[in-house]
Amino acid sequence: MPFVAYWVFPIISGLIWLATLLGLFLHWVIDTNERRYSSMEATQTIAYISDIGASELKPLFVVGCVLTTIFLDASFISDRLLRHKGRLVPNTSLGQKVLSGLSIFFAFVGTIGLTFLSGFDTAHYPRLHDVFLLLFILGYLLSAIFICWGFQRLGKKYRQHRILRFSFWVKLTFVLVEFALAIGFGVTRARGDINSSAILEWVVALIFTFYVFSFVIDLWPAVATRDGGRYDLRPMTTNEMQEAIRRGSFADAAALALPRTTDDSQRTLADSGSLPTVIPAAAAAAAPPSRHKPQSIADSL
Repeated sequence: MPFVAYWVFPIISGLIWLATLLGLFLHWVIDTNERRYSSMEATQTIAYISDIGASELKPLFVVGCVLTTIFLDASFISDRLLRHKGRLVPNTSLGQKVLSGLSIFFAFVGTIGLTFLSGFDTAHYPRLHDVFLLLFILGYLLSAIFICWGFQRLGKKYRQHRILRFSFWVKLTFVLVEFALAIGFGVTRARGDINSSAILEWVVALIFTFYVFSFVIDLWPAVATRDGGRYDLRPMTTNEMQEAIRRGSFADAAALALPRTTDDSQRTLADSGSLPTVIPAAAAAAAPPSRHKPQSIADSL
């Protein structure tokens, strides 16, 4: 669908999530003057997101969570669809497709968690609320891990597309930071340090916003193929080959070139006839010397 700007999905999702968080927080601070809710502990002075979401702003909380997950899941599905169609760097192995499928599956697990925790609020369904909160955190963390794994393998295959490595490091940073904060959230809550736990929950939710925005990096290259074209999977140019050689060995540079299919090779042979293969000067200079001794005329007779 050329009229669909897929990169807009994560922006809409992130803005809805951020607006939901700001709406809940500002309502608690400004409108209620940091009111103490019935679901809060006796020593608790900082409200959890769920405490505010279980009050009169529950409709905002539910709608915000549902819309956030809808557009975020649309981002996941769009990424998979665009790679399948060749409008983004495609998956080239069964392992990469499995990783992509696992990331989508656990994203749906996180979707179920976030959607249901907003409905089963902490004031009336505290046990169910905690279960769905765990599903939300684990689901999206595992999804991000499989995304990182898949991007790491794609980045090794298509090293000339640096955006893959950039997206990998952004999402890996999210995984490490959120994992550490989630552990801190669980530990402080188990120890009864409710206020510290509440602060960590707000921080985790805020960082999740930037994780959602990071999918713009993945979907933006599809803008170049919105007229029905395929993503640029060309071999490396001579300048790119020379740059790769300066950074490493000839083997590293050769690894950056994309493999040719059988049809491409046959087409090249048919078009070129008996023309000799021309090796770029930079590649030839960096290639290891041949170990075969030159054959003399006498040896050939």
